[in-house]
Amino acid sequence: MDAFYASVEQRDNPELKGKPVAVGGSRERGVVAAASYEARKYGVRSAMPSTLAYHKCPDIVFVKPRFDRYKEVSNQIHEVFQSYTDLFEPLSLDEAYLDVTQNKKGISSATLIAKAIRTDIKEATGLTASAGISINKFIAKIASDYNKPDGLTLVGPEKIQIFLEQLSIEKFFGVGKVTAQKMKDLGIHNGADLKSWTKDDLKRNFGKAGGFYYEIVRGNDERPVNPNRVRKSLGAENTFDYDLIEIVDMKLALEPIAQTVMRRLEKSKSFGKTLTLKVKFKDFSQITRSQSIPLEINTLDKIIEITFSLLEQIKWDQFPSGVRLLGITCSNFEHKEEIILKEGHQLTLDF
Repeated sequence: MDAFYASVEQRDNPELKGKPVAVGGSRERGVVAAASYEARKYGVRSAMPSTLAYHKCPDIVFVKPRFDRYKEVSNQIHEVFQSYTDLFEPLSLDEAYLDVTQNKKGISSATLIAKAIRTDIKEATGLTASAGISINKFIAKIASDYNKPDGLTLVGPEKIQIFLEQLSIEKFFGVGKVTAQKMKDLGIHNGADLKSWTKDDLKRNFGKAGGFYYEIVRGNDERPVNPNRVRKSLGAENTFDYDLIEIVDMKLALEPIAQTVMRRLEKSKSFGKTLTLKVKFKDFSQITRSQSIPLEINTLDKIIEITFSLLEQIKWDQFPSGVRLLGITCSNFEHKEEIILKEGHQLTLDF
């Protein structure tokens, strides 16, 4: 979806249409969760401190996020997906992989399916979506971001190599800012540069990820679209209107966060054995502290007990005074059912 949260807000409130909108934060503090395309023209991006967003765009309008509303719209979009294929793997509320090799409409072209899905989404929600079409998840993901907003990009088998070789290294999905800078320092600026490196050299410089980079720059990605993708973690966090200084205030702030985590665990019917506390300071530096236990963390009291213990273990004199954000994440889930993938023959579909 295109600028999903901000687009929903602009659709639901016509007064926001055409204006630079930031979902989340305020002029004084907080973090931008999403920015409209009008705001992006000024350099405003998600995860940017709100104060910086305001500095870049003084006319920006800050809107409180409404995640229940975004979930409602996301469900409408998933209904569209499901009318074409059961093989769709959500990445978030506004993004998913779809395998349309065998589709419910009997359409023989992946491009025509993508066009139809985008049309159906627009009719159902009034919002625009961008699509990437290719032979695997990695290339389709890059293609989906290539021509936004309201775009469609096809990277057919015969175009994959030149498409990846010309791509700047920042555009490679899975290559973050830190890794991109390290690659540039090594003379890797685009796909062609990356492709010139051997697998051993990439592993030597980037560890296990080096093998992944070696494969993806050659267009190799064997991951199937998995509609039963297992959740690896679940959490919640909150950015405060003022910096927290005292431990007692932090504990008070953590209780509703713990309650939200507990509700989400119960809703997903998944309980982990590891709890992680996230602390972001007033200078935007952050730390995490984790603890694992032998049994599942499945009560609110246990979440609060472990969280408070992690909080008290922090050596506060080593960090800046003032906490702007706290978060709790539960992970290390023990899944009781294993998904068995049966072997089958490779199907084909025209682009």
